[in-house]
Amino acid sequence: MKRPLLVFTVLAFGLSWAVALPLWLGGGLGSPLMMVVGTLMMFTPSVGVLGVWAVSRAPFRQWARRTGLTLGERKGRTVALMLAAWLGVPLLAFLALGISAAAGLVSLDLDHLSLMRAVWRAQGVTPPADLTTPAITQIVIAVVAAPVLNAIPALGEEWGWRGWLVPRLTSTNGVLAGLLLSGFIWGLWHAPLTLLGYNYPRLGSWAALVFIGFCVLLGLVLGWLRLRTGSVWPAVVAHGAVNAIASVVLLLGDAAHPPNELLAGLTGVVGWALLALLAAVLLRFFPVRQPHPAWPASPEDGVHHERGGGSRLDEGAEHVPGDPAQTAPGVAEQQ
Repeated sequence: MKRPLLVFTVLAFGLSWAVALPLWLGGGLGSPLMMVVGTLMMFTPSVGVLGVWAVSRAPFRQWARRTGLTLGERKGRTVALMLAAWLGVPLLAFLALGISAAAGLVSLDLDHLSLMRAVWRAQGVTPPADLTTPAITQIVIAVVAAPVLNAIPALGEEWGWRGWLVPRLTSTNGVLAGLLLSGFIWGLWHAPLTLLGYNYPRLGSWAALVFIGFCVLLGLVLGWLRLRTGSVWPAVVAHGAVNAIASVVLLLGDAAHPPNELLAGLTGVVGWALLALLAAVLLRFFPVRQPHPAWPASPEDGVHHERGGGSRLDEGAEHVPGDPAQTAPGVAEQQ
């Protein structure tokens, strides 16, 4: 296991720091290169997967299937969960906003949209007198179109984290431990940006630690989608939707009392609680199989010795009560 994991980690982490270096040399998150750097960083985990593939010397069609680039064995389930992710993430984001407002963590300004107006001005854009129509348009685009527009860069991350790493870690550590560990690694990978305060500007470098917590909880849900379907695409859609909507809904706040991003919204403590609850429900009532321990990543791991070309991960099948080999560690068996 060590050699493929080392190759993946060195490429994904090393390249992410190399790509982000211009931000550290000057400008930080305010650099005009920020958008380009952030986008390029998202592809470094896929470079890591390609590096492992080069080491494995496996046929690419087999490799693509086993790392989730197909729709899995149950295509209907995969498509259904893609749609659920597409619509469910915005619902979760608005639910987090509503709970944040009810708890007094966000002061909404739906009449004047003062926070959105302030953001536009900070970006050098003069907002119209009535922001209602532009606000609605921006939210609709974030819900409907942005997950598709974000799909390619989201795939750049998801092929690495959920496509390759999640099956790798869950096959050796169990489902729950593997998902938690993969989420921690995913959050740590964001350090070139989060150490600069990305997503939590009030926290400065502490944002890196906080964002790991968010990634661990979101990673539970994204990892469940991957293991449930044998495909990376539902996680790609969910990831793209999170990137599209999470910050947009907070723009409905009051500029005089801007929301505390540590507490409010999907990326704040309120969102953490919702993600933890969702992950608990999914893992408890819709358990997933632990991938086969011989999930291949290199010739010595069994790529060239496997027969039949299948694996439990590829099947994406239901948990079978009474079969101890299929009971995920830490997940109660359904009777």
